[in-house]
Amino acid sequence: MPPAQSPSSPGSPDSPAPQGTPTTPAAGGNDSIDALDGRLIRLLAEEPRIGVLECSRRLQVARGTVQARLDRLQAKGVISGFGPEVDPAAIGYPVTAFATLEISQGQGADVRAHLARVPEVLELHTITGIGDMLVRIAARSNADLQRVIDRVVGFDGIVRSSTAIVLENPVPYRILPLVDQAAAE
Repeated sequence: MPPAQSPSSPGSPDSPAPQGTPTTPAAGGNDSIDALDGRLIRLLAEEPRIGVLECSRRLQVARGTVQARLDRLQAKGVISGFGPEVDPAAIGYPVTAFATLEISQGQGADVRAHLARVPEVLELHTITGIGDMLVRIAARSNADLQRVIDRVVGFDGIVRSSTAIVLENPVPYRILPLVDQAAAE
């Protein structure tokens, strides 16, 4: 992406928006994104290597408007990155599993630090219900999964674990339907 424009450039957050450009969120109280933001996010998701100038052409808005929108969406945490999406299976980790962990009282920070050091831990969520943490794990094989689980639970703060191996992923992680809904509100 080209560098952000200076605050005094046209289309920056401090400048008035060009005629016909939406400047307020869509009706319904959504203060995160509007229809133009939604179209911009969809375009970036569908073509992650597209530049700001091409975005402005496709969305039919000024380049400065696109840059200002991108800057605002990043500042608000709506867009959190532009990195490549990597398929663990394509780099030799075809097994995915979820482990529910029960942890000792007061050990949350230590367990989080321990799990952050395990490369095969792809995600960690603290949860309600049965268990305290939900961990997404990648492994090279079922036998390797046992090695990873042993490493994950080999920490004094983890009391019990339950693991489920993923058989199929018919709805992979997606965000665009939610973006479309939020932009329409």
